[in-house]
Parts: sequence; C-alpha cells; structure tokens
Amino acid sequence: MERIYIGMGSNLADPAEQLRSAVEALGQLSLTTLAGVSAFYQSDSLLPGQPRYTNAVAALESNMAPLELLDALQAIENDQGRERLERWGPRTLDLDILLFGDRLIDEPRLKVPHYQIQERAFVLYPLAELAPQDLRLPDGRTLNDLLAACPFVGLERIPHA
Repeated sequence: MERIYIGMGSNLADPAEQLRSAVEALGQLSLTTLAGVSAFYQSDSLLPGQPRYTNAVAALESNMAPLELLDALQAIENDQGRERLERWGPRTLDLDILLFGDRLIDEPRLKVPHYQIQERAFVLYPLAELAPQDLRLPDGRTLNDLLAACPFVGLERIPHA
C-alpha cells in the first residue's frame, strides 16, 4: 500500500457538499482505504469573476496503479457533473493526485508531485494537516519549506461536518 494525497476543489453546485460526496466516493474505491480528510478551506478563484472555491485534501492508502487511480478520480468527477469546457474554469469537482507515495511520475496524463503544488496555499495547508511534519517530496523539497514560501493568505478554514 502506498500513501497518496488527493487535492479536492469545487466552486459550483454547493461546493462543500461536492467535497463531502467526493470523500464518500473515495472511501468506496477498490484496493483503497480512506486514511484521512483535512478541514475544508475557502479561497478566491485564481481567475477573476469565478465563485470562491472550497478545497481540502484526502489521504488514501492504496494498491491502485497511478493511472488506474487517475481514471477512478475522473470517473468520480464525471459522476458529480464535472464538465471540462475551459482550462481552469468553474467546476463541480476537481480531484488531483498531489503525491503518490515517494514516486516521481511524468506521464502525458499525470505529473506527480502535482506541478503547481508549491504555489497553492489552498493545497499546502490542508496537506500539512494530514502529512508528517518532516514530509519530503520525491523531488527533494520538504513540505515545511513549501509552507514557509507560501503564506496562509486568502484562506478561510471552514467546518465540513
């Protein structure tokens, strides 16, 4: 089993409920155990004019292969009404593989660690709730260093129960 961290985000159709439904679906995946879920955080969209996002991170223990898991995550997105009309457009659900054990993955469909992880407070702070404090990413960077370079600005922690 490998520890895998999944970034979750939504800014359409009751975003907190979208994330709760995604957590339930993640818990149903074959060869996988849901190991934890961070608090939910709200933040402004990276693009002007979009609704605010609700984000969280889930930790999985899984024996699935990376592309098999990616396909399963995209099926969950589709089941929850995800439409891919524009890059970085509003969405009912976005599920991203942030870290997959200690693997560096560079496939046309999948880059791990997630290629923008260091720029996204809405990913790093929820990740820090679940990951060991001394987490070292497969590319050598530490979570603590990433957090130090990405301040907790524009985030609002919200209850998700």
